[in-house]
Parts: sequence; structure tokens; C-alpha cells
Amino acid sequence: MKKICFLLLMLAIVGGLTAQDKVLLDKIVARVGGEILLKSDIDQQLALMQSRQADLPPDAECYVVAQLLGQRLLLNQARLDSIVVSEVEVDAQIDARIERILSAMGEDQQRFEEYYGMSIPQARQIFREDLTNQLLTERMQGGIVADVSVTPAEVIAFFNSVPADSLPYFSAEVEIAEIVYEPRANAIEKEKARTQLEDIRRRIMEGGEDFGELAQKYSDDPGSGQLGGDLGWRKRGDFVPEFEAAAYILDQGEVSPVIESPFGYHIVQMLQRRGNRINVRHILITPELTPDDYLLAEQLLDSVQQLIVIDTLQFGTAVRRYSSENIRSYNNGGLMTNPNTGTTFFETSDLEPEVYFAIDTLQVGNVTAPIRFRDRDGKVKYKLIQLRSYNEPHEASMARDYSKIKLATTERKKNAQIDEWIDEKLERTYIQLDDDYRGCPILENWYKRPTSTP
Repeated sequence: MKKICFLLLMLAIVGGLTAQDKVLLDKIVARVGGEILLKSDIDQQLALMQSRQADLPPDAECYVVAQLLGQRLLLNQARLDSIVVSEVEVDAQIDARIERILSAMGEDQQRFEEYYGMSIPQARQIFREDLTNQLLTERMQGGIVADVSVTPAEVIAFFNSVPADSLPYFSAEVEIAEIVYEPRANAIEKEKARTQLEDIRRRIMEGGEDFGELAQKYSDDPGSGQLGGDLGWRKRGDFVPEFEAAAYILDQGEVSPVIESPFGYHIVQMLQRRGNRINVRHILITPELTPDDYLLAEQLLDSVQQLIVIDTLQFGTAVRRYSSENIRSYNNGGLMTNPNTGTTFFETSDLEPEVYFAIDTLQVGNVTAPIRFRDRDGKVKYKLIQLRSYNEPHEASMARDYSKIKLATTERKKNAQIDEWIDEKLERTYIQLDDDYRGCPILENWYKRPTSTP
């Protein structure tokens, strides 16, 4: 059987699945135990690949079918092994998916409904089956490779097995740390925001006005504001501490006093509670920032940079003292993690332009002047960046790239273990695969397996 890098590709396939209504006469291409593979599933993945890569290889469909068959085999075994995922886990995944989509759409709920042809509550139901299957598959796969590790000898052997003329060439790489500072509103603007929200609360409590209507009219939360302030079902830990402390002590229908959080001022109303999960709505009023507030933020970071330069203040101490706690790097001494690799190394070509040019002439250990930028929500913030390390472009070597080579060795070993697991399970699993794919060498073994249950 021709092996494929199954492990590396599987999660991409599973993660790309979205729930769609199937055409009534959609063709069943394969049955793997109790699971089926539809032609529309294959077409959907090919379309996704086509959107990311214009020219697909001639055998692209064969590889997609192999990957999806492997996913169905994992899912079938997960059900046989009685692996379960809780509703809480599924709900968390659904919430995260909806939030990512809405964020990409500028929190425009109407745009979401027009694009998907359904409301958000309907989408949650449609997504549920796919996400449950995804979690089951991931859990099954994770269990298969959980004990995989490599020794230094295996890393060396893997590196030595690569022909000298095939060694990868690594681009310039850097490690960078950051201090991200969010401008603070001045006392006058904060008091204006608090006073406005106190008045809104009086209109609800004394005037009997509708909380949802006032949220739509006044709330500065663009996502929930359109929904009358409704934040959906959430669990402990989803909110900042100040908000959570106020929300969890409310009775059904009760409205909190005005509370302050890093986002501004809120009033919260309890809608429903189910054990540890709550459904609340809120109205947020964010204090306005003035030009002087931005100037003070820049001046503060400029002073911090000067203290670091003259070695009066350690960078890590400055991170704890000034950086935003909700920034991922905060808990790593400011050191940033590359989301694409999970390591602390970034290829210089992958850096944001303002970061690249800021560190282009920087010496290792030095810190940039304050950099003004906008986060994904459009908020203006300032950051300092420290260049922690710099690697020149070079051919892969054990001395400079051991961690990368170890990672590649581990992934190859995991792939081999998954392939062995597939071969073993195919011997005892009912398989029925459409003859249309007999011309795919990669699927040869799937045609040699039992076509009835043992």
C-alpha cells in the first residue's frame, strides 16, 4: 500500500468539514463499517483545495478519497470503542466556530444568514453532527499516537536518511517578544460612560423599558448589540473575571449594577441558567478615547523602551507590568508563538510589514520604538518588540535545526503508526468502495478488504 502523510492531512480534512444539506440523490461512494462517504463530500474537499491551489495534481481526487476513507475508519472505530464527547465540548466548538465566522464577517449577523441561508440557531444545529464526528475522530486519532516519541538516535537516523541534495533550505528566522499596551481612557470620559449606563439602567428598572431594545440602540458590543445584548450560552471561564463575578450571582431576570471590566462598563441580565452554564445579555458602554489618551500611551511605552535600553528595567518585568493580559504572549514573558508551527520561530517573510521593517536593522536583544497598530477589532494599540534571536538563511543542519528535525521525525513516526493502524483495522472492517476509484493505486488495499462483516 502506498503510504501517505495521513496524520498531517487528516485534521485539515476534518477541520474543513461543514454541515450542508445533501442532495436527495447524492451518490454513496463508500461504506466503512457503519459510516458512509458521499460524492458531495469528495467534491466539497476538492473545491476547497482548488480555492487554495489553482493547479491540482492529476491524482488529487484519489488522495482526497483516501483521506476521507481514513477519517470514516477512525470515526467508525471510535463508535465501536464507545468513545464519547460531551455536549459541553460540542457546544464550545460550535460557539468557537460561530464566533470565528462572525468575526470574519465583521460581526454582521444578517450577512451570516444570507451566506449560509439559515439563522445562527439553525446553523448551531446543523454544525452539531459534523463537530461531534470531528471530536470523535480527533480523540480516536490522538489515542493511537499518544505514546509516540523519538530518541536522539532516531532523529539523527532520520536526518541522515535524507539525501544531501534534498536537504531543505530554511529562510531567515527570528524569535521576537512583545509588550502590547492598550490606551486608557481618561477619568472624565470614564465618568461620562458610567453616567450614561447608570441612566440606561434606571430606564430599565424604573421606567420599564426593554433591555434588548436599549442594547440594540446603545451597546458598544457590535456582536451582541445586534442580538439585544444576548451572549448565548457560556460556561465559567468564558468571561473576564469582573464580568463573570457579577453574572453568576444573578437570579433569572435580575439586572446587575453597573460593573467595570477591561472593555468598559456593563450591566448584565440573567436570562437562563443550566448548572454551570449561563445565558446572559449585557449592555456595554466603552469610554471614548481622546487624542491625548493615545499620546500618553505612546509616551509611556517610549519611556519603558528607554528604561529597557539602559538596563534599568528587564523586558519580562515590563511585560508583566504593562502588557495586556489577554495577549497570548503575556504568559510567556512576551515571547510570541507562531500559530502556524507552534514554535517561537517566525520566517521573516511571514511577519507583518510594520514588524518586519521595525526589526530589520535591529540587533539581537534590542527593542523597537513604540509601534502603533490596529488589532483585528480595529482598536488602536501600541507595542514594543524585542528581537530575541536571528537565524540567517541556511541549509538544514543538526546543529542549528535539531528541534525542527525532531518534529519532522516525530510526525513521520506518527504517520507510520496511523498507517499500520489502518492496515490492521482494514482486515476486520466491512468495506464497500465504488469501482470508479479502482484506477487509484493509493486505494488498492481498500479493494482487498472484507465486503461483509466477519
